[in-house]
Amino acid sequence: MLRITIQETESAVAIKLEGRIVGAWVEELSRTWAQLGPRLGERTISIDLCNVTYSDSRGDQALRNIYQQSHARLIANNPWAQYIADGIAKSSK
Repeated sequence: MLRITIQETESAVAIKLEGRIVGAWVEELSRTWAQLGPRLGERTISIDLCNVTYSDSRGDQALRNIYQQSHARLIANNPWAQYIADGIAKSSK
């Protein structure tokens, strides 16, 4: 299961992900981004990975796509989340 919570303000968008980014949940994350991305405008975006428990290669790719398109700030507060964030940032350079 993956929970996606989006908080929007006039100047920022925060995406909080909780759970596993695998299987059908990768498609759900991609659909969510496809709807949200065009509405960003000049707002900054952050992606909270603190409660992601697992991400397979397709999940990692979906996160890389979002990062490459938005240059989001990745939030990680534990070793697993930091591992995901570092992989996304390194592969996007």
